[in-house]
Amino acid sequence: MTRKSAAPGSRKVQRVQTGVRLEKRLLKVLKGLAEYHDMTLGDLLEGIVLHAFEGKAPFSEENLERIKDLKKIYELDLTCEDSHKLTEI
Repeated sequence: MTRKSAAPGSRKVQRVQTGVRLEKRLLKVLKGLAEYHDMTLGDLLEGIVLHAFEGKAPFSEENLERIKDLKKIYELDLTCEDSHKLTEI
């Protein structure tokens, strides 16, 4: 396996493995979006969180359309209104 060379302006960080649990369909949409952009799920999540920490929207209009398509494919009907209200079956 070849290692990607660092992009100009890249910053070195230390990453750790985590055991985060996510709703199944939500994870499928995130994985689909990461795959579409040829990036890892971790890279996608880091980008979303870093944008959110600064109060910035993480997705362009084009990406929001892609997400809408993936939500249909994976039957994800959850919205931000459902946040913090989910319970496991």
